[in-house]
Formats: sequence, C-alpha cells, structure tokens
Amino acid sequence: MDNFIEKIQALADRYNELQGMMSDPEIISDTDRYMKLSKEESKLRPIIEKYNRYTQNSTLIEENQEIIASSEDQELADLAKEEMKDAVQENQNLEQEIKVDLLPEDPNDEKNIIMEIRGAAGGDEASLFAGDLLSMYEKFVATQPGWKMEIVSSSPTEVGGFKEVEAVITGDHVYSKLKYENGAHRVQRVPVTESQGRVHTSTATVIIMPEYSETDYKIDPKDIRVDVLRSSGAGGQHINKTSSAVRMLHLPTGIMVFMEEQRSQQQNRAKALQILTTRVHDYYESQNQEEYDSTRKNLVGTGDRSERIRTYNYPQNRVTDHRIGLTLNKLDRVMDGGLGEVIDALVAYDQAQKLQDVENG
Repeated sequence: MDNFIEKIQALADRYNELQGMMSDPEIISDTDRYMKLSKEESKLRPIIEKYNRYTQNSTLIEENQEIIASSEDQELADLAKEEMKDAVQENQNLEQEIKVDLLPEDPNDEKNIIMEIRGAAGGDEASLFAGDLLSMYEKFVATQPGWKMEIVSSSPTEVGGFKEVEAVITGDHVYSKLKYENGAHRVQRVPVTESQGRVHTSTATVIIMPEYSETDYKIDPKDIRVDVLRSSGAGGQHINKTSSAVRMLHLPTGIMVFMEEQRSQQQNRAKALQILTTRVHDYYESQNQEEYDSTRKNLVGTGDRSERIRTYNYPQNRVTDHRIGLTLNKLDRVMDGGLGEVIDALVAYDQAQKLQDVENG
C-alpha cells in the first residue's frame, strides 16, 4: 500500500508541475512543447481525479472510525459504519482501477491498424467465412465513435467471400481493442453448398498490424521499385481505360504490395506505400526474414482446423474464445457487430495477467 501511495503521490506532484508549466507564457508560445506537455497532462488527469477521490474517502474513513470509537449514540455509530463501509469499498475499486492505469502501455495501443483476413482450411466455406468475419468487423467499427474502415485490397471468390482481404481501420486506440483478434477463427455450420445438412468445420485467419505512417518510419525512395499495371479489380469502367494498379517492391527485403482497389494510380500508390511501410517496419523489428515469417505464422498458426483462438458455432448460436474460456450464447449478435463484450473480456483478462506479473515481480 505504501508503495502504491508513493507512486501516486509522485504522479500528483508531476501533474501539479505540468499545470504550472502550461500556464507559463514562454511555454504557451512554444506550440510543440506545449502540445507535448498537454498530452502528458491529459494522460495523468483521470488518474489524479481518481486519486483525489481516494484521498477524500481515506479522510472520511478516518473520521468515521473516530465517530464509531467515541460516539455513545448507536444510531450515529451505525450511520458512520455504513458510510465507512461504502468508502472502503469504493477505495478498493479505485485502487484497482489506478493500478490498471499505471500498467506499462503498449506503445502501439494508440495506433490505427491494418487487418488481413484470409480463408484457410475449408475451401469455399473458408472464403465465405472470411467474408462473414469482414462483415462482423465492419459492423463493429460502425459502433465505435470516430472509427472508420476502408478495404484497400481484396481477392473475392466466385462463390462469394474472399480468398483474402485487407483493410485499414482508423480511430481512437484501434489497436488496443483489435490486437486480440490475431489468430485462427474456426466456424462450425452447415455450408450453403452442403446438400446433406452436415455440419462442417472451417477456418479463416486474421492478422492485425499496427499501422506505421511515413512520419513514424520512412523508407528510402531508392529502395522501392514501383510498377504500374492495368487493374483487373473493382472500380467500374474507369479502371479499364487507365493503368491504375500499382505493384510496389521493397528491394532490400523483397516485401511486395499490390494495390488496385482505389480509383486512381495516385490513390493506389498512397495506399501501397501505407501498407509497405507497415510491413517493412515489422520486418526490421523482427531483425530478419526467418523471424518475420515466424512472427506472422505465430499470429495466425497454420490455419489448421484444430488451431483456433475462437469458435463460432452456428447450430448452437454459440461463440467461444478459447484463450480465456469465455462462452456466449449470442453468436447472432456478435456477428451483427456486437463484439464489444468479447473484446472487453479479453482486455480485462490481459490487464489481470499484467497486474499479477507486476505483483509477483
């Protein structure tokens, strides 16, 4: 407890210091410095507000303890006990919340993401399920204020669905919520092509990458080869009249991106560079090709039916996240964009694990 109070008091001192600095005319005139301090202050503010409430409760607890010990009025003592009980409970909750707030932040949590969805084991049914997952994420994104999803690359199949599809999702702390979607997603249902009514098991894989822009990480232009091609994808008659598709190759790593979803060559170039920047950054973070390939494989596994992070059981209207043992009998709502309950449970589990690591460490 003493260590906890010391940590919070140090943050409170820093918060007060920041408020003083931000009222300094010299700092106010320095936009970059002021914005940096303002960002730090806004991160600390909710923690300090909770701490202020915590100290108010602590004072209240002490006062009520004195009343209970000294009062001869039983009714007054009972009221003090009830008030103290509520304050103790609130402080326990506040302490837990503050400890979570103090956990080391994933530096990528604030970032936008690039999402890749691929049909894996199960042939046509796997590609149909990949399309269903895309629809689920599109509907979930629509429920998040300020979030936006844009498909930047896709390979539709003849039966519907996608062999693979890639999207950029932007908004506030997108990665912090969707990073848990990495892995193999298993579906159990009767395919539309199944005439005997038998339940089949198929999988689709999802990769979530934090997006790195040119301001985060810059690729030397001489390391990129760009080929312009005729597009064969979406975009109507316009794309057949111009060479608008773009193939972008990063020469040092061999990483290649093909983009044809956008209407113009310029737009396809911009999107291709956006994706390439993220993949090249991931590559160099991994140090070498073997580790890069291994990391991507570990994110999704092999796509085998026995590997899964989550199972979507249509006959029983059930979704199960195997990592945390969560089962919800509301698959229809989840597929309709109601993914929040699953994500909240994953976030809570992750935070609990980190808290345990800190306490054990």
